[in-house]
Amino acid sequence: MSNIQSQSAEKPQFYLEEDHHPEGSTNLGFWLYLMSDCLIFATLFATYAVLGRNYAAGPSPADLFDLKLVAINTAMLLFSSITYGFAMLQMERGAKQETLFWLGITGLFGLAFLGIELYEFHHMILEGATPQRSAFLSAFFTLVGTHGLHVTFGLIWLVTLMVQVSKHGLIAENRRRLMCLSMFWHFLDVVWIGVFSVVYLMGVVG
Repeated sequence: MSNIQSQSAEKPQFYLEEDHHPEGSTNLGFWLYLMSDCLIFATLFATYAVLGRNYAAGPSPADLFDLKLVAINTAMLLFSSITYGFAMLQMERGAKQETLFWLGITGLFGLAFLGIELYEFHHMILEGATPQRSAFLSAFFTLVGTHGLHVTFGLIWLVTLMVQVSKHGLIAENRRRLMCLSMFWHFLDVVWIGVFSVVYLMGVVG
């Protein structure tokens, strides 16, 4: 009887008290997410390839796109990728303030990219080039707008990580999160190069 009472008095443990995070599990999961995002953008690119020439007697890419403005916008996003790379280098050195500085510069370039894109959308809508005007414009706004939403989410993620780093420093968890955001940000650059080449460049030159 006493043995039963002593066993019942013991506190059962159904979990490990220390935090256990399998090495590489976050990176694997995030790569799987990026692959699913690749499928989404591949579908949008395929849709644009099919519908991109259906103008319905409306404006064509040559009538709407300002390649100089789009080139500046592309430079903003590419510069943001470079500055994020600088932030990762400072993270490897353990330099907290320098990491935050370059993350902030990255955020400013990202905001500039979104601002120019919104200006372009606003200008097109004022000219009557709305998504419902033609299949070309529907495909264009869907593809470019989806990319813009990803950049917006990336900026929110960036600000959140800057707060986390400023509070807790470059701990292992924050380093892992910064690595995931780095993959996401560079992925958006690659997608945008495809958008610039297929939608804007080929639309105006072709």
